[in-house]
Amino acid sequence: MSPRTTSTTTTATTRSRRPASVTFVGAGPGDPSLLTLAAVRHLGRADAVIIDTSARDSLVAEHLRDDIEIVDAGHGEHGQQLTHASRAKLVVKTAKAHAGGHVVRLMDGDPATFNGLAEEAKALAKAGISYEVVPGVSAVNAVPTYAGMPLTVGHASSVHVVAVTSSKVPDLSGSVADGVTVVLLGDPDNLGAALRALEAAGRDPKTPVAITQRGTTTQQATVTGTLADASGLVDDLALPALAVIGPPVELRDELSWFETKPLFGWRVLVPRTKEQSRSMEERLSDFGATSEVVPTISVEPPRTPQAMERAVRGLVTGRYEWIGFTSVNAVRAVREKFEEIGLDARAFSGLKIAAVGGATAAALQDWGITADLVPSGERSAAGLLEEWPPYDDVLDPINRVFLPRADIATDTLVAGLQEMGWEVDDVTAYRTVRAAPPPAPTRDAIKSGVFDAVAFTSSSTVRNLIGIAGKPHASTVIACIGPATAKTAEELGLRVDVVAESADAVLLVEGLAEHARGRIAQAIAEGHPVTRPSEQAPPAARKRAKG
Repeated sequence: MSPRTTSTTTTATTRSRRPASVTFVGAGPGDPSLLTLAAVRHLGRADAVIIDTSARDSLVAEHLRDDIEIVDAGHGEHGQQLTHASRAKLVVKTAKAHAGGHVVRLMDGDPATFNGLAEEAKALAKAGISYEVVPGVSAVNAVPTYAGMPLTVGHASSVHVVAVTSSKVPDLSGSVADGVTVVLLGDPDNLGAALRALEAAGRDPKTPVAITQRGTTTQQATVTGTLADASGLVDDLALPALAVIGPPVELRDELSWFETKPLFGWRVLVPRTKEQSRSMEERLSDFGATSEVVPTISVEPPRTPQAMERAVRGLVTGRYEWIGFTSVNAVRAVREKFEEIGLDARAFSGLKIAAVGGATAAALQDWGITADLVPSGERSAAGLLEEWPPYDDVLDPINRVFLPRADIATDTLVAGLQEMGWEVDDVTAYRTVRAAPPPAPTRDAIKSGVFDAVAFTSSSTVRNLIGIAGKPHASTVIACIGPATAKTAEELGLRVDVVAESADAVLLVEGLAEHARGRIAQAIAEGHPVTRPSEQAPPAARKRAKG
C-alpha cells in the first residue's frame, strides 16, 4: 500500500472518530419563510437537529432529511424544563454521538439574543468540538415590523430591549424618556410586572403600548392601549409575548400590513395531494391564511402497464409529433417510466410538447424540458384545443399525438384533436382512486365549520371530499377552480361563493382573497365587526371539533 493511500485512510478514520461539528442556527421568530438561506443549507445536511421548546421540528421539516434525529432541548427525559447548563451538556453529548457528522443547534429567533448561546458555545469549546453560528431574524425586530411598528421613528431614535425572565424586573429608570422605544419580551406575568415597573419608574402613563402574541405567524394577535391600562391587557394573554412601548405604537393603525391581509387568520382546506398543492399553499400564505392539505385521491400505476410501455418506446422511435401533458401526475408517471426503462429527457428531442397549465409546465421544467405550448387563456383541455395547431400534412411529418392521462380523463381533448386531423394514442398513465378518510378531528372540523374556506380544484375533489369526510359546514366559503367544478359542487348541495376566472390554482386563491376583501368592505360599510366565516359557525360545534 502506498504512503498516499495510507494517509488518506488515516485521515478518514480520524474524521469518523471526531465529534460532529455543531452549527448554531437561528430559526427566526415563527414565520418559516424568514429562515435564512444559510440556515436552510445547514439543515439540509444535518445528521441531527437540537430544537428549543418553541422552535419545533415542524417549522423546518421540509428542509430535513428523512433519517435525521430530532433532539428536544426544551425538556429532559422526565418532562422537566432544562437549564442552560443542561442544554449545553446535551449539545456536547449529541455532537459526540454523531461522530464525523454535522449537528444543527436550532434556536428561536437569533442565537445570540436571549438564547444561552454563550453557555453552550463555551461547553463545546471546552470539549474541543468545533462550531459556527448562523444568525437568524430576531423577534425583537421582526414582530414589531409585522405588527406595523417601525422601532425608530421621528424623535424616537433609541430602542431599549429587555427580556423579562422573572418577576424581578431590572432597573428601567433609563427607559422613561419620551424618545425611548422600549421592547419587552416575556411571559404574561413577567410582562405585567415590567410594565408596572416602567410606569413606577416615571414613564408617562399615557404612553401607547402594543402587545403581540405569536408574532410573524398567521395566528398573530396584537392588542393596544396605554401604559396605565397595559397590565389589564396582559391578563388576557396565554403565551409569551412582546410589548412595544413608545411612539412607534401610534403608527400601527396606519402601517399595519400583516394583520390586515384579506385572508389573515383564515384556515383553508385544500383537498389535494401535498405535491400538487405547494403553489396554492404559498399563495394562501401570501394572503395571510393557513392551509391544511387533505388528499382526496391516491395516484396509482395503471393495472396493465403494457400500453404505457409501448407508447414510451414509440416516443423514442419517432412515432409521435406531439405529446400532451394534462396534469403534473402525467409528467410524474412518464418520468417514472423513463427512469424504469433507462431513458432521460433527451428522448424528447424533436418532439413537440404541450402542457395544460403553469403547474404542469413547471413540472416539465424541473425535468429540464420546456413546453412548446401552454395555453395563454383557459388552463384546461378546452384551452389547449383553442391553441393546438391543426394537423397539416405538408408541415407535419407525423400525424400522431401521445396523451398520457388518468383513467378517468374526459374525451374532450381526444375528440377535439381528432377533429383537427390528429390521430391520438390516449394512454392510461396512472389511476386515481379515492384516498383514505382523514383523521376524525379533521372530519369534525370540516363538518362543524372550523375551516373558513375549502378550495376545490376539480370535480373529483368535490365528490371525493364529501365521500371521505362529509359536506363542509354552511358557513364555510366554497371556492371552485372553474364552472365544471362549481356545477359539481352545486349538484352535491354546496353553495359556491367563488369561481376562478380560469382553471388555475393560483387564480383560485386570488379569487378567494378578493371574496374576503368584499366581506371586509361590506362589514365596515354596515358598521359590523370584521369576522371570519368560521366565527359564524355554532361555538359548541367549533369547540368540539378543535378538541
